[in-house]
Amino acid sequence: MKTLIITGGNIEEDFALSFMKKMDPDYILGVDRGLEFCYRHQISPDYIVGDFDSLPPEILEWYKTEGKIPIREYNPVKDATDTMIALEKALDEKSSEIWILGGTGTRIDHVLCNIHILKNAWKKNTPAYIVDSRNLITLPVKSGFVIRKEEQYGKYVSFFPLGEEVEGLTLEGFKYPLDRYHLRNLEGLGVSNEIESDMAKVSWEKGILVMIQSRD
Repeated sequence: MKTLIITGGNIEEDFALSFMKKMDPDYILGVDRGLEFCYRHQISPDYIVGDFDSLPPEILEWYKTEGKIPIREYNPVKDATDTMIALEKALDEKSSEIWILGGTGTRIDHVLCNIHILKNAWKKNTPAYIVDSRNLITLPVKSGFVIRKEEQYGKYVSFFPLGEEVEGLTLEGFKYPLDRYHLRNLEGLGVSNEIESDMAKVSWEKGILVMIQSRD
């Protein structure tokens, strides 16, 4: 089951609508201010969740009055972000892959948090992605995979460890290849690589890898 989380960061509407049409999600979670985007475009989520402290109250009231969609409302004083709660709901629903719209934006603290909570999906071997018009962010669940140049999301591919280091990182078919390199935190060696071959290979031996595909 492909699940889409629409949350409260920046949503570029033309991109988001085009992406949703292409993705064709099986299950949609409307999260806090992301519900405003749903309301404007007559999107009916399968489930609504959040503390709704940043959502115009009349929008939440409209969905409540409709009474067709389950709504889980949280106290703003809580130990998890709305997006994290939605991700856990997506995992509880046995999603085979999870996509997050509205997971990036001007609030860098929220962006960093959203990248880190992808680890909850990684632990359950469930592919999860944060996507906007210029970036595709994920923690690959397989320690060996291929990126086809014709299918890459953007010109640049960057790698970071989520944690202290990723051990034995090998990159083949890239402009800057690596051979069993220990990629450590607080270094920029993994930033802005480029795919040169028709097919690039990524593998590593230990650690959690963050991969960001980007376009200018």
